[in-house]
Amino acid sequence: MSNKVAIVIYTDIATDMARVYRALGTAQEFVDAGDDVTVVFDGSGVDSLAALADGGHQLNGMVEALRPVIKGACEFCANSHGVLDPIKAGNWPLLGDHKGHASIRQLVVDGYTVITF
Repeated sequence: MSNKVAIVIYTDIATDMARVYRALGTAQEFVDAGDDVTVVFDGSGVDSLAALADGGHQLNGMVEALRPVIKGACEFCANSHGVLDPIKAGNWPLLGDHKGHASIRQLVVDGYTVITF
């Protein structure tokens, strides 16, 4: 039986890289097990995706390996945090399906168990 898991990253990598590392590692664990996984960067997590989009970042390889399951980043948050350009430059999707924000409710409606980091 396959699980449906949504990993939502709210943490800014500049303040807690270990937490972002664990979020990405947890997503990879579920992917490796063949589960249905989606990853969303929301709130201050958009700063993490902007940082990870830099090919020189030490965790860039992890985020690139997960690219097929990364749903994207909250567009409102990316704009308000001033990281819209690096996220767009990295070709990461922007999510604005709930009043400009990423919809966490839709993940639940779609049957995902939501895990936050």
